[in-house]
Amino acid sequence: MAQYSVELDGVFVALADPTRRGVIRRLGRGPASVGDLAAEFPMTLPSFMKHVRTLEANGLIRTVKLGRVRTCVLNRDRLALVDGWLAEQRRLWEERTDRLELLVTDQKENQ
Repeated sequence: MAQYSVELDGVFVALADPTRRGVIRRLGRGPASVGDLAAEFPMTLPSFMKHVRTLEANGLIRTVKLGRVRTCVLNRDRLALVDGWLAEQRRLWEERTDRLELLVTDQKENQ
């Protein structure tokens, strides 16, 4: 459980930045070179590479270098970690709202 929490925390930290979310969004359409990705953002290449390294360190993307070109690929399985957490939260809140609805309904019937 602790490892799951650490991994999930890292993914959320990586997704907290709008530039990194933009990279994830773009890679959802398919692999792209770092140069092509960087061209979409108003920053220097070294600054952009920090974002790439953060995404890679947290397992959201992987990079492959062929010659002088580094290509980024989305790791869709890693996004399943977020999806699983959100599904769990959704289930918890639905249970809570169901209990609240029962409580309110019971109070109305007893009046």
